[in-house]
Amino acid sequence: MGNLVWLASYPKSGNTWARAFLHNYITDAAAPHGINRLTDFSVSECAAAFFRVHDPRPASAYTEQDVQRIRPAVHRDLTRLHDDLVFVKTHNAALAVHGVPLCTPEVTAGAIYLVRDPRDVAVSYARYTGRAVDDIIGFMAAAGAANRSTDEQVFELLSSWSRHAESWAATKRRLLVRYEDLLATPQKSFGRIISFLGEEPAPERLKRAIAFSDFHVLAMQEATQGYAAGGPNQATRFFREGRAGQWRTALSDAQRARIESDHAVMMRNFGYL
Repeated sequence: MGNLVWLASYPKSGNTWARAFLHNYITDAAAPHGINRLTDFSVSECAAAFFRVHDPRPASAYTEQDVQRIRPAVHRDLTRLHDDLVFVKTHNAALAVHGVPLCTPEVTAGAIYLVRDPRDVAVSYARYTGRAVDDIIGFMAAAGAANRSTDEQVFELLSSWSRHAESWAATKRRLLVRYEDLLATPQKSFGRIISFLGEEPAPERLKRAIAFSDFHVLAMQEATQGYAAGGPNQATRFFREGRAGQWRTALSDAQRARIESDHAVMMRNFGYL
């Protein structure tokens, strides 16, 4: 068994929030850990720099086959970043492409899967990318939905929201965490993450890490410092609202019904219907 812990999610489902919490818990400092220092203890699996070690061409020139050929070697490289656990952010589904797993099992210690109501995901993702909500709803229903390689990051297969969630739910050695539970019961829900990593959460340390990674703290940091890792699709600020249920006023009845029809089975499995 390896030492990579995947911090996995569909986009706009709390991945950066979880990373901020982990950094604040690990450092146990007297002030919030900076959002532009989230690579201190975690890395983004799709960062092109990791892949250029094995193929020096601009990453935008890579084909999907190129990325998948290199991916297992990149994951082995990541295991050497720290002696202890290495936290690796990914938006990939837990699937294989061209016969190669998107998350290499042999180097994996476990996975924390963050899931969010797809109705809120659609609203947040549309605002983040500047795309129409209907376009995002269609994207979230497509089995082949992917982010193509750019010079900054390599190909990611998201697949549909349902298939993404189903693939990670079926993964061994994983913890499922709902975004809504992190909001409603932070001590319990963030504490589960620390327990999953093999440590009994220290109450005061846990409370401080939750406070230092509060949405309003992260949003203020972005407002004053910017957020360098927002990604190539960013059309507006990364930390916008950080709440549950915004779909109730942001979606039309037809949009809501389409999402619920597209993803009914998995939404029921996670308690969203």
